[in-house]
Amino acid sequence: METNQLSAIAAYDVFRMNCPSRQVFDLVGERWAGLLLLALHGRPQRFSALRRQIEGVSQKMLTQTLRALERDGLVHRTVYPAVPVRVEYALTPLGQTLREPLKMLTEWSVQHIADVLAAREEYDARAERDG
Repeated sequence: METNQLSAIAAYDVFRMNCPSRQVFDLVGERWAGLLLLALHGRPQRFSALRRQIEGVSQKMLTQTLRALERDGLVHRTVYPAVPVRVEYALTPLGQTLREPLKMLTEWSVQHIADVLAAREEYDARAERDG
């Protein structure tokens, strides 16, 4: 990396409340954003397809999250002139760069779910006992 790039990176700190990188970190870590980014890998999708694929997301949250991802340059919205109007969402090249980190997080979640569930049970039993 060049010196200018390193100094620019050093200027950002996700632990600082007003840092722009924190806003991006919060968005990508938000409940629905990660799932949307995963769902959009591979091909553009329509709103209704995304809503069917991501169980539990409301129309309002899906709309808000897609807009936030679009605003940050991670998702591109294409409107096709038709009756009715057809809208598709796709990852931008920047959004595509999140594929590997999200894939690793997904794999970690699946590999360690048994450990997490066991820890929850142990915690709950301890909390109930210690009251």
